Amino acid sequence: MSVQTYPATDVVRPGTSAFTALLERIAAGAEERERERIAPYEVIGWIKEAGLGRLRVPIAEGGAGLSVREFFAVLIDLAEADSNAAHILRTHYWFVEQQLQTADPEARARGIALLNANKIVGNAFSEQSKRPVGLSFETALTPEPDGGYRLNGTKFYSTGSIYSDYTQVWAAAPDNRIAGVVIPVDRTGVSILDDWDGFGQRLTGTGTTQLDDVRVEPDEFFDLGDPDGEQPPGYQGAFLQLYLQAVTAGVLRSVRNDAAALVFRRARSFSHANNPQSPAHDPQVLQVVGEIAADAFAAEAIVLRAAELIQVATDSVVDGVPTADAAEAAQFAAAEAKVAIDRFSYATAARLFDVGGASATQSVYNLDRHWRNVRTISTHNPTFLKASAIGDNIVNGTAFPANAYF
Repeated sequence: MSVQTYPATDVVRPGTSAFTALLERIAAGAEERERERIAPYEVIGWIKEAGLGRLRVPIAEGGAGLSVREFFAVLIDLAEADSNAAHILRTHYWFVEQQLQTADPEARARGIALLNANKIVGNAFSEQSKRPVGLSFETALTPEPDGGYRLNGTKFYSTGSIYSDYTQVWAAAPDNRIAGVVIPVDRTGVSILDDWDGFGQRLTGTGTTQLDDVRVEPDEFFDLGDPDGEQPPGYQGAFLQLYLQAVTAGVLRSVRNDAAALVFRRARSFSHANNPQSPAHDPQVLQVVGEIAADAFAAEAIVLRAAELIQVATDSVVDGVPTADAAEAAQFAAAEAKVAIDRFSYATAARLFDVGGASATQSVYNLDRHWRNVRTISTHNPTFLKASAIGDNIVNGTAFPANAYF
């Protein structure tokens, strides 16, 4: 990963008026972008210019120095403004964590330099194949005499890469190992398609990355180990999965906001309602809005508590590896957060229509986007598999799956 060194620009810090104004600008066009399928290139540009890709980078190294909990709180704020924009940055922020925990000082310096240049890193991890989802890839790296590699394969679910400057690719490597590479998205042989057609999170660019004889430089390659061997402790899965719950928490805040706005602007209700002329003063309608707000609060509280345990895992890292106990606690918390939030998030998003009547279903309002987005986010990892693994761990002491997809 070869990058030019740049002086770090100032980060627009959360809690400032400039940060609030940025979120308001992002939120102002979010519904229209999603309704009209306008890709948020401009929004990602604003985020880059504000230095928000460096929220977790220490202040001494050019970032904002946020704790894990503070970072997830900001992420919820961003997802409330635009869930697609927040989701796009998921693997970028994991790239940041990789730089913070690596035991290789040269790799860290290269990664921090890339971040200080306000570059964004997407991903090409997953594939649509018949292999089980995990650490088994058809995409492969072939070594060259000078120590570099050639990369060939097809990836899908490449969230964020179409908006990114670099992409991180996982692939099969020689000697039955797996490896990662971080390469520019404009390198010869890299093609990223905007072919994601899911019914939710439509603007995340979660489509195809085609890799045709792509040159990989030696310093762009990093070993990820033996996929069939014992994996070292890690919190990657916990971070990546909790990230999705934070996006969901932000969506539920948007549901709360839209519910309040919908009730406030309604001029009438049914003749048999408690207050036919003023839904904004109907106790039953207000109860639903209050329950939606409580669900949004609960989701946020769950995410932030789990984030505290990920912080413990990050603080325990020695030579690039967290302690086993801290990593397991982080995984456990993220898994429980997923199961808990999924138990009410779909219903909360759907209850928005309980306060609006048939007019709320009109396409012009696009209120169904919240349910579609929450449901799409939740499919990244089936809830029943999480719950089963939690129960198996509690009852039988069975370890959680050792991969980032759990």
